[in-house]
Parts: sequence; structure tokens; C-alpha cells
Amino acid sequence: MSFLVKNLPLFFTIFFLLFNSSIAIYNIKNYGAKSNGKIDSSTAFMSAWDAACASTSPSTIYIPQGSYLLKNAYFQGQKCKSKSITLRIDGTILAPSDYNVNRDEENWIKFERVDGISIYGGTLDGQATSLWACKTSSNNCPQGTMGVTFSNSSNINIIGLTSQNSQMFHILVDNCENVKLQGVKISAPGNSPNTDGIHVQYSSRVTIMNSRIGTGDDCISIGPGTSNLWIENIACGPGHGISIGSLGWELQEPGVQNVTVKTVTFKGTQNGLRVKTWARSSYGFVKNILFQHIVMMNVQNPIIIDQNYCPNNENCPHQGSGVKISDIKYRDIRGTSATEVAVKFDCSKKYPCSGISLEDVNLSYKNQPAEASCANAGGRAFGFQKPNSCL
Repeated sequence: MSFLVKNLPLFFTIFFLLFNSSIAIYNIKNYGAKSNGKIDSSTAFMSAWDAACASTSPSTIYIPQGSYLLKNAYFQGQKCKSKSITLRIDGTILAPSDYNVNRDEENWIKFERVDGISIYGGTLDGQATSLWACKTSSNNCPQGTMGVTFSNSSNINIIGLTSQNSQMFHILVDNCENVKLQGVKISAPGNSPNTDGIHVQYSSRVTIMNSRIGTGDDCISIGPGTSNLWIENIACGPGHGISIGSLGWELQEPGVQNVTVKTVTFKGTQNGLRVKTWARSSYGFVKNILFQHIVMMNVQNPIIIDQNYCPNNENCPHQGSGVKISDIKYRDIRGTSATEVAVKFDCSKKYPCSGISLEDVNLSYKNQPAEASCANAGGRAFGFQKPNSCL
């Protein structure tokens, strides 16, 4: 039994390839891909995609064991006949280690206007160490590419994917609907810049579950236009926590609503549960948010709303945030804070936060009760409260 469990991915692949005769299978090696990690296989990937896309039946692109160098790839789906394309990855896909190769690109791997895409297993390695070093020591560096982007797409399933050392965001979900990410593992050093784990924006019905994320930025970041987002059973750290925002940079900006974050453990992160908005005019909003069953382990800012975000006092000095925040619920939040102020609500003077709810909060600092700080925040506290509520 232990042998079967240990080799479950192998058994799955054999079963998948041998007994799914109705599925067209396209092995990238048959299109010239090399598994030594040294020869660019971009053409092979695109050829396999074109074949799978043209199929009138469900199709699978198979990436066998080995390492495959991929300069970059843009998978377009608007002309696809197949409504179900699967990428079964048993190997590792490598980005160029030389950041100048994709200096002028925004994305490393991008799926555009795809309906019905599934990704199972595998590792994406952005090999971004040299770019991070450049950013630390010089200003003459490219911004970097996103790891894998899903844009204007729907019905996406990602299961068991590992993404490591991306130049920028590891996974970007932009203008998508019905997206499920499960069993994802994302890793980058805690000092790697702008390496958000998963960023969601302008998207609806996105689910992120059973995943481990450690990066140099937000584990999960939630941008404008996000609705009906479900996040559950996440281990976060290192990183900057789970953040709604930054929001409110644009005057006409869609809001964030109907977000659930539950059963998350934050370990040694800069923030836990954060809402962040620019201190400038905006018609944006944040409403109907639930944070529940959260464990903090030595987190610098376990609970924070910051509506006065204005780095270096540029582009927003002496302004108030126009983003309206309402109906934010915190339930069963417990653990330890790395700073004395464990709960901080710094809301907009122009549009104070309303409908904040704290229920059963137990946060300590160095074995002592922590503190709470409120500015322009309204709401109620229920049940056990440590620190004492400032609402």
C-alpha cells in the first residue's frame, strides 16, 4: 500500500495515458522538446498547443519527466475547437536564468481567452535569483515577468502545481471567471521583491484551497474588481500576508466584495489580514468580507486596515481615501503578534469604516495582552476579546 501511495503520480499518469483513449494526447517530446533544460523548447510547446487547440475532442498536452527550458509562451484560446485542454506536467519547466532574455516581456507563460483549461502537477521555475540581485544593487533592471497569467479566461482548474522563484507574481488571475486552484505550492525567498504568490483582479468565482505559499510579498493579493472569492486552508509565510489591495489608485475603480478567507495559518509574516487603500480620491469599495478561523504565529500586523497608504508622500499627500469599507467580519482570530499593536484600524477620515465585526479574538504580544488601535472605524465586538476592542 505504501508503494502505491508513494508512486501515486506515476500510477495516475499511466492510467491517464493508457485508459483515456477518447482523449487526444500530445507529448511535447514528439514536437522536438528537449528534457535537458538547456535547449529552448518554446516552439515544441506552441506546436503541441496548436494541435490540442485544433482537436474537436478533449485533449491533453503531456510534459514528461525532465527539465524543459521555455523562453516564453502565449497560449491563445479564442480559436480553439477543443473545450477541454489539460496540461499534465510530470517535469519541470524552466524560465531563462538570464533576465535580459525576456526584458521586454510582461509575461513568461500566458493563457489568453481560454475556456476550459486544466493543469495537473509539475513545477514552474522562474530562476529569478539574478534579477533580484540586480534590483538590490542597481536601478538599471527590467521589471520582470509574471510567472503564469490567466487572462480573459474561464473554467480553469489548477491542481498540484508548484511554482518557485518567479521574477514577479507567481500566478496572476486577471479578468477570469470560475477558477479553482488546489494543492498549489509557491515558494520564493522572503526578501525577493514583488513575488506575490497569487494575485486576483477583475475576476469572479475564484477558489484557492489547500495550498502552501511563501514569498517576498503577499501570499495572496486581491485587486480591484474581485468578487465571490473563496480562500481556505492556506499556510502563508514568509511573506506579507493576505491583502485586499492596494485599492483606490484609480478614480473609477470597481470594488471588492463577497470574499471569504478561512482556516489560514500565518507564520512570521509582515501582515496577517490586511486591507490597504491609497490615500486619494476613488469611487472604489470593499464590502462583505469574512475572515474566520485564523492562526497568527509571530505576525507583525495580524489585523490591519490601512487607508492612508501613500509611500514617500508621492501622488497622494494630504488626501483621504475615497474607498468605502463596510461589513468586514473577523471571527476566531488567535495567536501571537510580533508587535504591541495587534489590531489596527486606520480608516479614511472622509469615509470611515463601518460595520466592522470582531468575534472571539485572542492575540498576545510577548505573553502579554496586545493592544488595539482605531481611527475612524465603527463596528461591534462579541465574545472573547484580547486585546480589548477599540471599536
